[in-house]
Amino acid sequence: MPYVITPSTSREECLAAAQDRWEAILAARPDLEPAVALQRRLITRVVDLSHTIGNGGLPRLSLPPKYIAAKLGRGVPALAGEPIPLPVQVLSGQLIQLCDDLAAGGAAEAADHIRTAIEAGAIEAGSLLAASLSRDQDAIRQGAVHRGLAPDLVWLVAELAVSPFAHALQRTVFSRRSSPSAVASPSAVASPSAAALDSALADACERWGHGYCPACGSWPALAEVVGGHRTLRCSFCAAAWELNTYACIYCGESGEAFVTAAPEEARKDRRVEVCSACASYLKTVDVAALSPFPLLAIADLETMDLDAAAMEHGYSRPPLKQFSSRR
Repeated sequence: MPYVITPSTSREECLAAAQDRWEAILAARPDLEPAVALQRRLITRVVDLSHTIGNGGLPRLSLPPKYIAAKLGRGVPALAGEPIPLPVQVLSGQLIQLCDDLAAGGAAEAADHIRTAIEAGAIEAGSLLAASLSRDQDAIRQGAVHRGLAPDLVWLVAELAVSPFAHALQRTVFSRRSSPSAVASPSAVASPSAAALDSALADACERWGHGYCPACGSWPALAEVVGGHRTLRCSFCAAAWELNTYACIYCGESGEAFVTAAPEEARKDRRVEVCSACASYLKTVDVAALSPFPLLAIADLETMDLDAAAMEHGYSRPPLKQFSSRR
């Protein structure tokens, strides 16, 4: 799996790149102006939160490289089942502000109900954030339905709030490995002694053959192809990894049931991988460089027509996998 450490960007660089991409979207699809306006508010907030988390530091993780390597060897993502302390005080305020952003963007009544539930304590912020970090979709959905809230919107609010923390965690965990195939920023390069200690983790990363994220277990939002390398991009923590085989990322089908097609004849750079064996799909786009966190959401918006094309033919994305224990 060569794990790819995507380059870090400053707040200003990230927002400037985002603005360029939003302008390109609007030039081609003026009808997406409301969606772009909402995404601009959300991504700006997530970028600022990511900066705050980066300056505040992360908790010390008791995750030795050999322990992570053993988990990966069993097909269990590095962060799955780990009791990771969350900066609840910082993130809980973001939940409220994100509800306000979504309310202003068109989800008024549903988002206001979620905000009221959080402020009244009907939804405990720490529990919601922890469930999102652990990718417990069932718990969040059941809790939302029980309280008469929109489950998909509750999931989105929690995911947006905790994703900068998840992104920082996955970079911390995997930057400690040493591998010739890894692409790392200067700050992430391990010392020679650390490299020797992390060889087991490097080997485990190279052997990872699953379509779900090796850090958090989420499915990819899409695959970005740079220089012929098909790099899967986690929809939650934005981890980037390659697979050694070309097959359906969900069920492993590589025969006639697995097909890659370009819905538009003139846009071969934008494709959909569809699998009739499991009725699932994955978007694949050729890009000059991997999208930095959190601009992967813009890549998802840019390709929403590919989602529509796949779903029109009966394909969908499967639910998240559950990993019940770290042991």
